[in-house]
Amino acid sequence: MTETPTTEAETAPEAAAEKRAAIPLRKQVRRLFTQLGPARLATTLIFLIVAIFVARMSWQLPLAGDAERALYDSRASLTAQHVGQDPRIVMITYNDETLFNTGIRSPLDRTLLTTALANIDAMGAKAIGIDILYDSPRPDDDALKAQLRAMKTPTWLAYLSQSDNPTTIQYQQQQFLDAFLADVTTARTHPTSVRFRTDEDGVMRNWPDRPKGLPPLMANALAPVDKAHADYQGNIRFRLPARADAEQEEPVFANIPIDSFAIPMDDETRVGFAELVRGRYVLIGGDIVDNDLFTTPLSRLPDLQTGEREQMIGLEVHAHMLAQQLDGAWSNPVPGWGLWALALLVVIAGGLTSLIDLKARWVVLIFIAQMLFFLAYPFWLQKIGVDTTGLPAFGQALGWLFGFVAVGSAARAVGSRQRAFAQSALGKYLPADVAEQIMRDPEQLSLHGERRNIFCVFTDLEGFTKLSHATTPETVARLLNAYLDRLSDVVLSHGGTIDKFVGDAVVAFWGAPLSRPDDGPQAAAAAIAMYEAGEKFRVDLAAEDVPPLGMTRVGLHVGDAIVGNFGGEGRIQYTALGDSMNTASRLEAANKSLKTGVLISAEAEARAKRDDLVPMGRVTLRGRAQPVDTFTPRPDLSADQRARIAEMVAAHAAGDKNLYVTCATAVGAEFSHDTSILFLIERLNETESGESYVLS
Repeated sequence: MTETPTTEAETAPEAAAEKRAAIPLRKQVRRLFTQLGPARLATTLIFLIVAIFVARMSWQLPLAGDAERALYDSRASLTAQHVGQDPRIVMITYNDETLFNTGIRSPLDRTLLTTALANIDAMGAKAIGIDILYDSPRPDDDALKAQLRAMKTPTWLAYLSQSDNPTTIQYQQQQFLDAFLADVTTARTHPTSVRFRTDEDGVMRNWPDRPKGLPPLMANALAPVDKAHADYQGNIRFRLPARADAEQEEPVFANIPIDSFAIPMDDETRVGFAELVRGRYVLIGGDIVDNDLFTTPLSRLPDLQTGEREQMIGLEVHAHMLAQQLDGAWSNPVPGWGLWALALLVVIAGGLTSLIDLKARWVVLIFIAQMLFFLAYPFWLQKIGVDTTGLPAFGQALGWLFGFVAVGSAARAVGSRQRAFAQSALGKYLPADVAEQIMRDPEQLSLHGERRNIFCVFTDLEGFTKLSHATTPETVARLLNAYLDRLSDVVLSHGGTIDKFVGDAVVAFWGAPLSRPDDGPQAAAAAIAMYEAGEKFRVDLAAEDVPPLGMTRVGLHVGDAIVGNFGGEGRIQYTALGDSMNTASRLEAANKSLKTGVLISAEAEARAKRDDLVPMGRVTLRGRAQPVDTFTPRPDLSADQRARIAEMVAAHAAGDKNLYVTCATAVGAEFSHDTSILFLIERLNETESGESYVLS
């Protein structure tokens, strides 16, 4: 069959396309929904409702929520402001050098802090926040308490509740912390909550909630906050340092070791240091390796200099929150009704896009424009200060795709129904797409064949012969037609061509008369679906008073064949002939020996684009001299389980006996009740590297 249509055949589709394009889109939509039929209309509407739900609620869905969080982190990182050092806030920290010098790690040296507080208190700081929990005693507690009670600068001490942090604070620690804070609280010294909130993935993106009974949050305590934002729980505005030159950047917040302030100072020395803290908010805490570190959205992208994904100390998180509060940089999320409206809009856009009947380049441009919109507008919202945590960017793209598929599938169904009557006569004898070509060009009924690379599928229903002898011809015909109808639907729905029926066997192929880029994946999916359809048929047949049937065995291979119209002038058949068809048939038969349901050759597996296929070793099929590497689908296994089986087969093929024995022992123990895997191990044990198991 030729694939070169005549001039009339070329102009007819173009004219039809122009005619369809001339129909207003509104009429196309109305016609679509009136011609669908109740069942398909209901299915399409359900699918569209699911699409809207996904486009709105993807943050709450498994996997999709992970994608949303990753996209948000990318937005927050890429749109973060690059700023110079903030002159309003300074961090004074215990670092690893401090711990080395004092010889005290936990609790931190409080004599050092006492001296530092005395000096800082005389330097004119605006307020002091201490992110250190005093939950256990030290010999120098009395001196620190005296200094805290004597503070003239507003000072806020860290507080956490055991009820909110049961793994961080024990009962005795809570008792000591409460007593310590009660002992030092004055008009100038107060407790402050250092509570944080991380998302399910352990990333800190938002301000924490404020449970009743806790003191004010540190940022709220240090600086006044308006009532409208006193309970703000939106995203934290993280900022990045502006690069001073090609090799060095100045941090957003100054970080000075506490050692610098923990020395006796005369008035002259104190004046020099005062410039570092005067009029500033002073945050005191730890900057210690592997201690009090948090993952933030900025950790999503690697540092340009180090290439590492850096975490942030808790003290710096407090500094970012305080700076955000001082700037009044509150971000408001898109309201719920707006998210529902966007979800509806994107699903409608996807559905309408599937109905566009223009030249390919225009369709591609429209598609690219919409994809760019989905990619760009969340970044734009983030950039202008909208809180995009909760904005379902991934979900909206997925909803658009669902809408496109749902409406597009419905439109294709209506189009197929409109052509069904004209093709019904030819369609009883020839594949539908062959019939369609013949309707366009009757000259293609001439007898000839051509070499094509096709995917061949053979099936066989175990036990049907026994059933046919045990029941009436009418029952046999009814059951056989029902069975073949199910398998035919699978082939046609996956774009295949039904070659023939041989009793209960179905022969089909992909790649002719029309070849498509996805022939391999479609053929593999159809092979698996035919097996599953056979299993479903067995279940449905259980209610019948007939002998039980066995499984539907399926073989899939790809190779060259002669495809075309064969026969005489009075009667022809469109079919495929060649060695690849024979190999597919032998693969189907080999399922019984290998205790599998579907066997796929290595050549077909390489183009199937599936990750659920498991190698079943090299075998020599009956009547064949050339060995075949085989695979079978095992979607019931995890990726790790499939990888372990593949490693075992690869070790055998490579001749690595030690690794093979180790793998085979582990796989055999893990799959002790799986007959196909156990027989695979048995075959491998009976063959050497490079050999194949001969099926007798």
